[in-house]
Amino acid sequence: MRHLKTTTHPDVEHLDQATILKRLATRAIVVDGEDILLLFTERYHDYSLPGGGLDEGEDIIAGLVRELEEETGAKNIHGIKPFGLFEEFRPWYKNDANVMHMISYCYSCKIDRELGETAYEDYEVKNGMKPVWINIHDAIAHNEKTIAESDKKGMSIERETYLLHLIAKEML
Repeated sequence: MRHLKTTTHPDVEHLDQATILKRLATRAIVVDGEDILLLFTERYHDYSLPGGGLDEGEDIIAGLVRELEEETGAKNIHGIKPFGLFEEFRPWYKNDANVMHMISYCYSCKIDRELGETAYEDYEVKNGMKPVWINIHDAIAHNEKTIAESDKKGMSIERETYLLHLIAKEML
């Protein structure tokens, strides 16, 4: 899979002295014309690609399908193709580690436009997460406004906005 980008959060100063936790994740890219299936998160006021962490020993594609079904209610997931890998180093404060090395495997796929029931985890419900079909350019503009103006933004918005720009450039 092609390497898209590596980022290091500004709060991570020296990786050579860090205790690093590695986390593998998937991100689903589902486009229909200029519309893209994203998750809107009220807490962070942003749009992100559906996806999340892989369970220990879980196959990447199986994890992608599981996350897409749980977070969006997607049905008839097919045509899965590799898009690229996004790597990031960010602060972490659990499991005796102070840096998380997250590797996100991004895949494009097709689904039925109509979504079914979601199966959110408690924190996703508390964060106000919901699946939405939105024009990709509107999502990019929204995220860029959140980056510029909001103190609520989370650590993943820069990754998500970078990916949305790349998807718009390469897939539309």
